[in-house]
Amino acid sequence: MRTARRDTSAPKTLAARLVAGLAALIGLVVVGALCPGAALAQSPADRAVGDRSAAAQAAGLHIGEGRLVEGNGNDFVMRGVNHAHTWYPGETQSLADVKALGANSVRVVLSDGYRWSENSPEDVAAVIGQCKANRLICVLEVHDTTGYGEDAAAGTLDHAADYWIGLKDVLAGQEDYVVVNIGNEPWGNTDPAGWTEPTVAAVKKLRAAGLQHTIMVDAPNWGQDWQGVMRANARSVYDADPTGNLIFSIHMYSVFDTAQEITDYLNAFVDAELPILIGEFGGPADQYGDPDEDTMMATAERLGLGYLAWSWSGNTDPVLDLALDFDPSRLSGWGERVFHGANGIAQTSKEATVYGGGAPDTQAPTAPGTPTATAVTDTSVTLGWTAATDDTAVTGYDVVRVGDGTETTVASSATSTATVPGLTAATTYTFAVRARDAAGNRSAASPPVEITTDEDGGTPGGACSVGYRVVGEWPGGFQGEIAVRNTGSAAVGPWALAFAFADGQTVTHMWGGTATQNAGAVSVAPASYTATIPAGGTVTLGFTAHKGGTNSAPTAFTLNGASCATT
Repeated sequence: MRTARRDTSAPKTLAARLVAGLAALIGLVVVGALCPGAALAQSPADRAVGDRSAAAQAAGLHIGEGRLVEGNGNDFVMRGVNHAHTWYPGETQSLADVKALGANSVRVVLSDGYRWSENSPEDVAAVIGQCKANRLICVLEVHDTTGYGEDAAAGTLDHAADYWIGLKDVLAGQEDYVVVNIGNEPWGNTDPAGWTEPTVAAVKKLRAAGLQHTIMVDAPNWGQDWQGVMRANARSVYDADPTGNLIFSIHMYSVFDTAQEITDYLNAFVDAELPILIGEFGGPADQYGDPDEDTMMATAERLGLGYLAWSWSGNTDPVLDLALDFDPSRLSGWGERVFHGANGIAQTSKEATVYGGGAPDTQAPTAPGTPTATAVTDTSVTLGWTAATDDTAVTGYDVVRVGDGTETTVASSATSTATVPGLTAATTYTFAVRARDAAGNRSAASPPVEITTDEDGGTPGGACSVGYRVVGEWPGGFQGEIAVRNTGSAAVGPWALAFAFADGQTVTHMWGGTATQNAGAVSVAPASYTATIPAGGTVTLGFTAHKGGTNSAPTAFTLNGASCATT
């Protein structure tokens, strides 16, 4: 990919584009020339892909005769986009928006915590639920591996595999709806031959842990495989998967600027009955080259291969935004091409049959469990409850205040916790929770809970420490991270964090909290899912910001007005 706003992999962008120039100098049909036919050409009898009758008996999305198929044996051809969820966790409406424009699938950016803030099991479960509620097939990918071996900040495939294993309970039973993309572009341009062994090891590790989902594998060379390593070693990687449910993903940007390069690469896999799709691609030209997106899309359609365009919105390089500022009514030229152009999503996408052919969803979710108060102050309460279930997926919850036979919605959340602000001290309230799905069906109310707010002004801060670090920088901007630790013996929440920048830095976006800035002074209020810091616990905030030539760290932090130690 070309970098998303909070992706600090700037060297990858430059490297991938410079490769196009190198390719022109050395005649980059190396994508074909470095790929001996003998490495790929084995007879179907030698392959553990089975026939269609066997494939039809498999559970969930899987590989049959070198193609991605559903549990019933029908081909599933992805027509969708990439969405940068881990950097924009509040943009959950995006999934409904891309579905409304015709997509049948979405590739969702996640973090395993190595480089960015880890997406929790609860968050991943919510993403899967939102995909299902919007009748999308969900490709989940760990982005921290981007450019390993060349980018010192990148994580390993082994670390990513451990993350997926940690999500085993969340992923279990989702084989019809979820493809696991182990790691994004998990090798740079430095010794790309080193990609094969850790890729095989990660596949085996996931299968040994019991994951049965279709696994997606990205290419080296920042995903573009311009030295042909994935192409030459695809058979050995595929054969390492005892289930045979593995699909290769090629990313096509400036390296793929001629029709022959594109058709040669994709045909090599199809001819060998090795499953492949275009997991990312771009079209807009720049000073590094002009990708041939027309041939990419036409060839994918001719061969029945999936494609996932980069990316919905939020790119560092906005020329790659399909929608401007996450607004589906403001498609860019690139977005119009992908959604409405020849061989585009609207023209070629078919919904997965697992969703039942478009019958309306009229079934309401079950009622959530009885709420419990996890933090009570004089002006707010944080509530948690047992999640509801639904025939497709629960997409959110509404907390309602109950009294005199009426209900008033006072808070909403995508997870099974929410903070209700604006309460009066020493006052008794009754709350309940209702679940909702993407079709607007609302559940019955949960059993109620009664709470009485405090009189003493809430839970103080004071016993706290703060760690601040710059995750990455680029000209004019940077990504930062703030870890706020409660070193006391009682939970803190809700909370307010304050600090100041000395060099004119300005926060442009924050996740985990909401930032308000006046000159250099920054105050942060928590998100619903970070509203309480348990005793001994930590909440992590991530943000992007503008900067000048100097980018010194804040020297002091306060939590609820009390000074924190810095680490």
